[in-house]
Amino acid sequence: MAEDKEAKHGGHKNGRRGGISGGSFFTWFMVIALLGVWTSVAVVWFDLVDYEEVLGKLGVYDADGDGDFDVDDAKVLLEGPGGLAKRKTKAKGLKERYPSERTFPPEEEAETQAELEEHAPEGADIQNIEDEVKEQIQSLLQESVHTDHDLEADGPAGEPQPEVEDFLTVTDSDDRFEDLEPGTVHEEIEDSYHVEDTASQNHPNDMEEMTNEQENSDPSEAVTDADMLLPHAEEIRHQDYDEPVYEPSEHEGVEISDNTIDDSSIISEEINVASVEEQQDTPPVKKKKPKLLNKFDKTIKAELDAAEKLRKRGKIEEAVNAFEELVRKYPQSPRARYGKAQCEDDLAEKQRSNEVLRRAIETYQEAADLPDAPTDLVKLSLKRRSERQQFLGHMRGSLLTLQRLVQLFPSDTTLKNDLGVGYLLLGDNDSAKKVYEEVLNVTPNDGFAKVHYGFILKAQNKISESIPYLKEGIESGDPGTDDGRFYFHLGDAMQRVGNKEAYKWYELGHKRGHFASVWQRSLYNVNGLKAQPWWTPRETGYTELVKSLERNWKLIRDEGLMVMDKAKGLFLPEDENLREKGDWSQFTLWQQGRKNENACKGAPKTCTLLEKFSETTGCRRGQIKYSIMHPGTHVWPHTGPTNCRLRMHLGLVIPKEGCKIRCANETRTWEEGKVLIFDDSFEHEVWQDASSFRLIFIVDVWHPELTPQQRRSLPAI
Repeated sequence: MAEDKEAKHGGHKNGRRGGISGGSFFTWFMVIALLGVWTSVAVVWFDLVDYEEVLGKLGVYDADGDGDFDVDDAKVLLEGPGGLAKRKTKAKGLKERYPSERTFPPEEEAETQAELEEHAPEGADIQNIEDEVKEQIQSLLQESVHTDHDLEADGPAGEPQPEVEDFLTVTDSDDRFEDLEPGTVHEEIEDSYHVEDTASQNHPNDMEEMTNEQENSDPSEAVTDADMLLPHAEEIRHQDYDEPVYEPSEHEGVEISDNTIDDSSIISEEINVASVEEQQDTPPVKKKKPKLLNKFDKTIKAELDAAEKLRKRGKIEEAVNAFEELVRKYPQSPRARYGKAQCEDDLAEKQRSNEVLRRAIETYQEAADLPDAPTDLVKLSLKRRSERQQFLGHMRGSLLTLQRLVQLFPSDTTLKNDLGVGYLLLGDNDSAKKVYEEVLNVTPNDGFAKVHYGFILKAQNKISESIPYLKEGIESGDPGTDDGRFYFHLGDAMQRVGNKEAYKWYELGHKRGHFASVWQRSLYNVNGLKAQPWWTPRETGYTELVKSLERNWKLIRDEGLMVMDKAKGLFLPEDENLREKGDWSQFTLWQQGRKNENACKGAPKTCTLLEKFSETTGCRRGQIKYSIMHPGTHVWPHTGPTNCRLRMHLGLVIPKEGCKIRCANETRTWEEGKVLIFDDSFEHEVWQDASSFRLIFIVDVWHPELTPQQRRSLPAI
């Protein structure tokens, strides 16, 4: 029994111990481990292995023709039996080794590895790094026998491939300047268009991937009362680098106060539109890696990489000098010229310089014009040129660039979509309409083309025809369709034809972050302002202005009536397509914070009275005007363009009954000599069913919670 017990524990019945004991095994394990550690240390510190030389020799296995052996080549070579498992292992190793989002080309990987070795602590950390490097090189060498596979293939169809781009195919991006709202925007206009530069939240200069995404130019706020549109793009004071601007965040919302109206009365049903989260969860379409090097540029790739490395590391001035030297040495190099344009673009942003940006725009053109420029480089250069021209407000120049792009790449519908936007920015809706008709003839399900085509139809007052295009375009979930303007116009069109689904789309727009609420649908918003449909003078803090208006209402009325009596056409018909029927005209004294001197000659005492109140005369997002409405007039439900103002109505000539205004879900009437105050960013509607005209005086004021700095710097509407 004792013998059995001893044998069970590894002993020998004559007293000698058999096999390796636990202690001996541990001792040998530690010895081997220490030898491995010190061997690795020796390899690193004494530079026994030249990894750059090893990687250089692997260039013979260059599979994608870019002049070196990189991860993309390895992916091709590893597509043999068992390649998937090995590829996953290597991808995991690379991911652990470079946890940051940036990826580096082989040249920079080697440099980074050298830096790690130079500063690495002794011990296990060094061994981990060296083991991973050796394992990857060993695996690559072992798998190189699979060269019988198609070296141009990226892998099995449908199988996602881990991508590590080289410096000449930049993939990481920084948030750069967003095109802010335009400086001067005509209010409540239906026949023109303005786009926000969503073109990217990723800087297009760094996005050198050929994508199918539509880069809809969108600044942070879209113009709207009836339309967020501009009649003539040339009239806009576009943002440039020389102009100080207040920078609201993209899609600024509004915090609704406790006393705001209740949306619960609006019935909300499910709408078949993929949520933003669902769209994000959709597997991305595999993107084609652009080819930016021609045969000559491949011979100078090392020099191009070195210059690009400076740019990617934020050493913009050094990068500019490096690329300028390359252009001097190799004037025939498209990639060097393109790199110079990118650096100038970055430098313009850094220095906020329009002059430097104009140089970049010209250099992009030069890069695209060079002989033997790769088609991908031509497309990227001209697209970026067009975007930067739009940034500076050079809409006609941008349109010419877009026209050239479409001529060079006639089958690319995304470029045609961009061209349509270019026409809209110039107010040429007819040309834009033709472009989108061409796109829809070729790709009938193009959501971007549909929403813009519907947008144009609505601007042409083809309300019923616009609805299916806007609806199907939004439902497509295509890039560029999840835009507050399209929800706005779809709901507005539905309201005008009596379709009760309008508020479902407003609700969806609210859930998507485009509207502050179902009722408050302005798009030029500043975050955090108190929001309620109706206000009292005390709540606004403008009690002195209100008292002055009410004390002098007869003076204001009499000057307005005198202007009406003059047959000079000073009262101009409302031309913003807000009326269902009737006659509604206005006589404007101040517009966007600017006094109309000629108009004030017709109402001099009224203008003198107002000049002491800067909250209204300096309100660059509002107006001061007389408004006359004749019997039988109905104004469609609509919203103002911004939450940055409040609107005062002073009753001057008010019929005893038949005139009323609804804001949100509360309806009120005017009184002569009394001021009503409401927030016109909330939906409001007007009826004039009296037997005589109604005359009121409209005075817009800054929202009381805006700071002095915001009042000075917010662009005008």
